[in-house]
Amino acid sequence: MKIGYSFWGFLGNGITDTPDGGRSHRRPFIDALLDRGHDIVFLQADRDQHEAGDDLGGAYTFESGCPEIDVLFLEWRWAITGRNTTVCGTEGHTCDLHRQAQLLSQYTARRRTPTVIWDKDRTLGAESVWRRTAHTAVCEAALEPTPGAHRLLFPVADRLLAQADPLSLAAQPRDVVLGYVGNQYDRDEPFDRFFAPAAARFEHLVAGKWTKTGHWPHVRFLGRIPFEAAASIYGRSLATVLMLPERYAAVGQMTQRVFEAVLAGCVPLAPAVIRHVDRFVPNELIVRSGRDVVERLSHIRGIAGTQQHADLIAACVDRLDLFRLSKQVDTLETVLHGLVHPAVEQGAV
Repeated sequence: MKIGYSFWGFLGNGITDTPDGGRSHRRPFIDALLDRGHDIVFLQADRDQHEAGDDLGGAYTFESGCPEIDVLFLEWRWAITGRNTTVCGTEGHTCDLHRQAQLLSQYTARRRTPTVIWDKDRTLGAESVWRRTAHTAVCEAALEPTPGAHRLLFPVADRLLAQADPLSLAAQPRDVVLGYVGNQYDRDEPFDRFFAPAAARFEHLVAGKWTKTGHWPHVRFLGRIPFEAAASIYGRSLATVLMLPERYAAVGQMTQRVFEAVLAGCVPLAPAVIRHVDRFVPNELIVRSGRDVVERLSHIRGIAGTQQHADLIAACVDRLDLFRLSKQVDTLETVLHGLVHPAVEQGAV
């Protein structure tokens, strides 16, 4: 199929001063679709070239118009006051929302082009008209998606899972007990409950955009770091805490942080309030309080570099199979087939 793909972010490392968690998995996902014979044209601006000065060597096609496509695929954008809700051309304006509206109008509404909306940030309202449009499918990165939506998790490349070596990861020297990479957005409660108490006891680092930190004067905040530097933070850290906004935790939507950490050998502790938490981490890494975090960190520090440590990392790697790239591409192809060939999907002759 020829897929018109809309995303507001980067395929490469991009720039430092921007949120875009999709950089960890977008390019492998797209390359896997290309490998399966699909043709992809990108329908938003080439931010890699325009903002980061990153020439991807002509490997991908960007189009500012509305070319002929078989399917429209949207990484869903939402209104951000003062950024994409302002008039085009004004200072600080980004045109992602306007462009998305144009694509929906031209393709989904007028041409009735089959459309897939990947609501990665859980910002598409439950009553949205797009959830009730016959030729539109909504995907969510949650184990318990909204009724009527499909599960499409953030993917991790099969080759990275195959290459993960728990013994080598456990043997790697680590000078930080507790590390975290990510932005503050809606994470104050789990940070205060799980991370901050442990940060008072152990060497730690927090990288990302945290603008309101006065409540935690003892925490070492580094500020934003380049995307490619995240791996080095996890590579230095024995453990991290998987902190999710409540709207993610309630439906079992785990972010890419889990596989970024695990593949660097950083053991993820996960709050018990996350739905289906035992599918993301082994039971011994589930925590219910700051005291639990302190106790687990003490234990992990005590076994660092041992076979027991390697076995714990191996158990975490095993759980990443849930996010395996080939599985997510299979899921999307099934959704696409159901939209493009609905009669066949329903068993009609």
